[in-house]
Amino acid sequence: MMLARDLLRRLATDASGTMIIETAIIAPVLVLLSLGAYQVSNLVARQSELQSAIGMAEAVALASSIDTADKRTTLKNIITASTGLAADKITVAERFRCNSSATLVTATSYCTVGDKVSRYVDITLVDTYEPIWTEFGIGSDIDLNVGRQILLEQKTKL
Repeated sequence: MMLARDLLRRLATDASGTMIIETAIIAPVLVLLSLGAYQVSNLVARQSELQSAIGMAEAVALASSIDTADKRTTLKNIITASTGLAADKITVAERFRCNSSATLVTATSYCTVGDKVSRYVDITLVDTYEPIWTEFGIGSDIDLNVGRQILLEQKTKL
């Protein structure tokens, strides 16, 4: 009995191995936090890259008045080159709004004579970010979806 009591007293007062034990407990937590922060920063950087690309596309669309299929294809190629996205992940389409309707339509034929017709170019970028923790069965891929409708002109339908 005396031996066990002496052993416990000696372990309670001996601090020589505490740093190793504390490091063994804290180090894996710090590594996981660092990995998570790195992955989140990559995700935010990709989202920012897509936002910048769509901003650049807006400037190009306003400067060149995207009014033909060839110009929309050129705009799509510019976005593809700047983001590295596959062409099927980028949509550049012409849309119209009749008067102050909340709905965008695909042709001016939906508008009646005398309507104020607004012409837009609708740009959508879609990407999927795969965080490293999905390889361990935790979570899932994150879908990024950035879209913008750019007003190009307004006129009254005759």
